[in-house]
Amino acid sequence: MKKPFQTLLLASLLVLAATAQAQTLKIATLSPDGSDWMIKLREGAKQVEQQTQGRVKFKFYPGGVMGDNKAILRKIKIGQLHGGAVTAGALDKAYPDNEVLGLLFKYRNQGEIDYVRQHLDPVLRQGFEKGGYVILGMAGAGFAYLMSSRAPVASVADLRKQKVWIPAGDEASAKSIAAFDITPVPLPLGDVLAGLQTDLVNAVAAPPIGVIALQWHTRIKYLTDMPLLYSLGVLAISNRAFKKIKAQDQKIVREVMGKTFNVIDEKNKADNRSALATLKDLGIQFVRPSQTQRKEWLKYAHAAQQRVIEEGVVSQQIVDRVDALLQRYRSK
Repeated sequence: MKKPFQTLLLASLLVLAATAQAQTLKIATLSPDGSDWMIKLREGAKQVEQQTQGRVKFKFYPGGVMGDNKAILRKIKIGQLHGGAVTAGALDKAYPDNEVLGLLFKYRNQGEIDYVRQHLDPVLRQGFEKGGYVILGMAGAGFAYLMSSRAPVASVADLRKQKVWIPAGDEASAKSIAAFDITPVPLPLGDVLAGLQTDLVNAVAAPPIGVIALQWHTRIKYLTDMPLLYSLGVLAISNRAFKKIKAQDQKIVREVMGKTFNVIDEKNKADNRSALATLKDLGIQFVRPSQTQRKEWLKYAHAAQQRVIEEGVVSQQIVDRVDALLQRYRSK
């Protein structure tokens, strides 16, 4: 009787130990359930669970059910969530210099941003980690374009006549757009469609895939055919939560989710190209600024860059680093 009892006790202790080591990471995002982003995230989560034999699992809260990015980060801070799939800019308090990727009219095309990210992504990961977040994956949401519902926008003067939306709480966007002598309308992402419907806002900036996914295209009539800024999405986990995972499982999580985001990154490039074509097919008018108007946009963009540097939103050091990379790429 004694030996079976000891065997049962040992088995019970092993089960308890395995349970104690298991970690379920609670992740929130604004991405709608059923979107390509969420499908890929769930596929990656399933691989992690299989490869860690159930020691690490993911529980997702999609579609903004946990609130906007600001609310998600607040819930991570208090431990209600462990992480979020958010825009990199939402983490500006943790690592302000990541905003260098979102500077206005900084990058001309996908080739430039690919080259810069090839060198800058490791720097961004280190910066985020010092700020309290492990970045499990990074994927470009793509170039945001300026779109309007009431009138075409070809010049800065045209933009000043619009009610321009910026994300609520986005300090970098607020400071950047101030350089254009524009007073924006801050709104949470989930309120933008209603804002377009009621004319509270009539000019927005977003990647084509985002505009379609969020149904903003149903209110848009014009697209300014010049990339405005680059948007990066990240899967960020609090350092505190990630440290609870065993070292060998941390490696698996990083590898699997890193590969998952590489797939998302490439797919988003193709999807944005298709989405641009779809917007044109839907009758949205593409507005091409003249050469003179383009120079004016770039003049104000440079002023906006100087403003965010002077006010400490991004550092001169990271901007100089990106400028050197762009110069090297453009000289080839």
